[in-house]
Amino acid sequence: MSFQPKQFLLACLISIVMLSNGWSEETKPITNKGNKWRIGYLEGGGYINYPINLRALVTALAELGWLEPVQIPVNFEDNDTKELWAWLCVNVKSDYLHFNANAYWSGKWDDTLRKKIRQQVITRLKNKKEIDLMLAMGTKAGQDLATNDHSVPTIVMSSSNPLRSGIIKRNDDSGFDHVNARVDPTRYERQLQIFHSVFGFKNLGIVYEYDTKDGRTYAAIDDVEKVAKELNFNIVSCNAPFSNITRKNAQKAVLKCHQEIAPKIDAYYFTNHRGISLEQMPQLLKPFYDRKIPTFSQVGSREVRHGVLMSIARANFKYIAMFHAKTIAKIFNGSKPRDLEQFFEDPPRIAINLKAAQIIGYNPSIDILSAADEIYDTIDKAE
Repeated sequence: MSFQPKQFLLACLISIVMLSNGWSEETKPITNKGNKWRIGYLEGGGYINYPINLRALVTALAELGWLEPVQIPVNFEDNDTKELWAWLCVNVKSDYLHFNANAYWSGKWDDTLRKKIRQQVITRLKNKKEIDLMLAMGTKAGQDLATNDHSVPTIVMSSSNPLRSGIIKRNDDSGFDHVNARVDPTRYERQLQIFHSVFGFKNLGIVYEYDTKDGRTYAAIDDVEKVAKELNFNIVSCNAPFSNITRKNAQKAVLKCHQEIAPKIDAYYFTNHRGISLEQMPQLLKPFYDRKIPTFSQVGSREVRHGVLMSIARANFKYIAMFHAKTIAKIFNGSKPRDLEQFFEDPPRIAINLKAAQIIGYNPSIDILSAADEIYDTIDKAE
């Protein structure tokens, strides 16, 4: 075959464009033998981080060229992905991907419903062979699909700790050929170390569901206890259930705990809990504001925007979403999910709310402000 300079230059140009968009040969857009890859979605129930993660993933897939850029409306409920998923199924334009409208499931935080849905999903994945990849959003969804009962590639997203919750066997090995779950095993330790380095607290408040493995995992209790021992501070805890109760009752339990715990602490750690909502944040924060107590969000900067003092800046999960998008792209290009990297660490940047700082009488140093990627001057109020 003779050398063709025009074709060579065109290939070089395409390669340059691909690299400039974060593409590579192993993540290039490709069809499933001429057909679109069909994607399904499972969650244990609605949670504030899930719609943000899903939005960010769609944006990242667009940046990689798997779908056309899309402007997603902002008027979906903060904790509900159902309407968002339905919108994506209709409005996403792609030659490569199809978000399946009848492949969406939510357990609504009801264990009885969750078991029923899990069996439905597993049966469908095993027998019908018409879903090419599942998004398992959150710990419970990851637990339900990390099984040898099916073999459909599964991406576990927004799971507090995939290893401790039993989703994966090791941080570097999911233990299932079809499963990949992003891990950052020391992220909660880093959060607490940063928080303590700033305030040097002696009594850290934390609220979680005591009597379940999920409650301890979501709140990262093992990490909290480890850092408390290393840095010599006390943990002052309060039990607030969230399993098999209504969201309203979960919210009441958290608020009651905040009121009880505030007089006993000098710092507070907001953890992953179904009873925490942006709409209720003014009431949840009041006991800590009244006593000038600094707060830190385990979840991220969205809670900082709504009045929590500090967290790790996560850029609306932009970097995590790109990690997941590249993993999905590699799977569609022939890689086995189990063989792909699972470790991805949040960039070490801070989010801080200066209005919250003013309320509690805290004047952040230049070092803190220079380490902040996200600085908020006001406290947003959710409708």
